Amino acid sequence: MKKHAIIPIFIPHRGCPHNCVFCNQKEITARSDDVSPEDVRSIADTWLSTLGSLDSANIEIAFYGGSFTAIPLEEQSAFLSVAKEYLDNGRIGGIHLSTRPDCIDADILDNLKRFGVTAVELGVQSFSEEVLRLSCRGHGVSCVYRACDMIRDYGFRLGIQLMIGLPGDSEETCIDSARKTAEIRPELARLYPTIVLDHTPLFEMYRAGTYAPLKREDAVRITAEMYEILDEAGIQIMRVGLKSSDIIAEGGAVNGGTYHPAFRQLVEGYLARQQISGLLDSVITGTDDAGPATDAGAVRIRIYSNARWFSNMIGNQSKNRIYFSEHYPQLNIRYMVDNELADREFRVERV
Repeated sequence: MKKHAIIPIFIPHRGCPHNCVFCNQKEITARSDDVSPEDVRSIADTWLSTLGSLDSANIEIAFYGGSFTAIPLEEQSAFLSVAKEYLDNGRIGGIHLSTRPDCIDADILDNLKRFGVTAVELGVQSFSEEVLRLSCRGHGVSCVYRACDMIRDYGFRLGIQLMIGLPGDSEETCIDSARKTAEIRPELARLYPTIVLDHTPLFEMYRAGTYAPLKREDAVRITAEMYEILDEAGIQIMRVGLKSSDIIAEGGAVNGGTYHPAFRQLVEGYLARQQISGLLDSVITGTDDAGPATDAGAVRIRIYSNARWFSNMIGNQSKNRIYFSEHYPQLNIRYMVDNELADREFRVERV
């Protein structure tokens, strides 16, 4: 798999016309100062100096942290003109940004095209009208479809970001959002379980008892179902869960028990456990064509994954290894690597 690097430029809450209940961008980005176009050059140079021999075609400058296309067009152009210098001289292969569905129109997209932008991610969050309303998103579902269509018509790569466990959400609405995303077939997706940050309306709802964050195990299970839907649709899942930072840490600005610094591994480990359990069950029942395992003696088993998914096979803090040991005591299991296997593909064999 080719390595890919993103040079992140965070523009905290710059330009966003709304205050969604979950949002405190300055907490999320751990920054308090605005970024200038000249900062883009400094950040890009610093990152590029660390990327060594990585093919520049696999490097992107990405504008995150706010609603980039909500800032005035001349300011967008000032930031993008610096990024375009790196694109034109071959030091990067693309320019990437995130924004809101209601901050997309023809003038904006014309300008993005002029500066060589290659990918536009939309903070969609949900395909439920009620969830969008209760989250104070300021737009409806029809706006999402319109923005996706326009971005595609202009030839940009499309990304869709979804949140799990927003006010008014249910497992059904979350799964429906994943299915509707799969129908649109963006190139990229991100999945973010809702985190209760200090200094947000959601925090006040949490304190008042009118909003309860998902329990971590429920967030993992629902996110895993959504992940599976998107992955099977061929959509690249760029991130699962918020990135850890100095300020986003349990006991810090985060409230409730949903957040985990390795949330993606929890989700992928859950998916691995579900798949491997089915394969081991076939050994126990004898439906693997080798006869059932019995208590007469431990049956030696090897479980294979590729190297990328080996840690998911074992599980975060060896949770899957412990689970298989406890639930399949008649099996003597070893964990092996087979790089002929695809991601999320496992093989179980008797020795």
